[in-house]
Amino acid sequence: EVIDFLEDLGAKALPFAKRDMVELREYAGARLGLHDVQAWDLAFVSEHLRTERYAFSDQEVKQYFPEPKVLEGMFRVVESIYGLHIQPDTAETWDPSVRFFRITNADGALVGQFYIDLHARDTKRGGAWMDEAIQHRRIRGHLQTPVAYLVCNFPSPVGDKPALLRHDDVITLFHEFGHGLHHLLTRVDYSQASGIRGVEWDAVELPSQFMENFCWEWEVLRHMTAHVDTGAPLPRELFEKMVAAKNFQSGMQMVRQLEFALFDMHLHFDFDPAQKTPLQLLDEIRDRVAVVKPPAYNRFPSSFSHIFAGGYSAGYYSYKWAEVLSADAYSMFEEAARASGAGVLDAAVGERFREEILAVGGSRPAIDSFRAFRGREPQVDALLRHNGMVTAA
Repeated sequence: EVIDFLEDLGAKALPFAKRDMVELREYAGARLGLHDVQAWDLAFVSEHLRTERYAFSDQEVKQYFPEPKVLEGMFRVVESIYGLHIQPDTAETWDPSVRFFRITNADGALVGQFYIDLHARDTKRGGAWMDEAIQHRRIRGHLQTPVAYLVCNFPSPVGDKPALLRHDDVITLFHEFGHGLHHLLTRVDYSQASGIRGVEWDAVELPSQFMENFCWEWEVLRHMTAHVDTGAPLPRELFEKMVAAKNFQSGMQMVRQLEFALFDMHLHFDFDPAQKTPLQLLDEIRDRVAVVKPPAYNRFPSSFSHIFAGGYSAGYYSYKWAEVLSADAYSMFEEAARASGAGVLDAAVGERFREEILAVGGSRPAIDSFRAFRGREPQVDALLRHNGMVTAA
């Protein structure tokens, strides 16, 4: 089933990947005098093309994303679609910059609490993550409400200016808060199936990737942006450039991930070392789905740490599968917006997502939760559309 999914997605993405490659070669020849583009040239040529086509910088964009305004906008999204209230709370913290919040239902009942630790420090681990502090569970008849950590490594405020976030930072924050909501909004009282626990590897990223979609909605961004000096919202023209840049070479990026996922799955499923080497297997897969062929001396399998040291053995496909689930789930909000004309922050669909996805945690198979929410099997159409891979009529 996984291989069929990957092959089907590859067949749909490959024409767009080939188009991306043709465009890259034509640009390299016409603008850079490079008429024989090799694998080692791609990053150089791509960056020139991206810079020329989308004339904006992270520095320009981040002026519109002061951290307090971003948090306010993110909380507004969650409050609107789930009927919640998020307010500052008090608790002992490990650094003065760490903040603590409480989430309540519309009736004031406590749902959970969370720490937000957003700024980089010398002694702090790098990256971004959500983790459990306290689980939602029932102990001797008493309900224990959950607490989460949301940790990032964004720049700190400077002087009297708030911290400014890149759009990528905003996406990261929404992603981690999606994991946090999965932990906080569960209604399962049993420890091993509460929140994110017991959720299958290939679905645990659904709530986090789902939240990222709101970072590409104009109606959301215009309410969560304010220029640090003027207070003006993000200009629509700049937003359109950001959306266009998001889908730059999306076909090439997708088939590259499919190449890795197919290699991983075949290697663990039906590979026969008596018939071929792992490198020969990878070459066969590249012949089917790749548009970029590395030089013959390349030994990518020897450095594929995800599947040999990172725990993703026979699970690399989960990246793409979770993207399919999150895009397809989000498309229900888009459908509701088209029907009502009221935008994607639809409370009725949000309540359904909360009840059928977030609240049930690992108490039932994730695919059953998805079917209960969407009313059908997952489809790849929304993912392709969100990546700009749609054929013009």
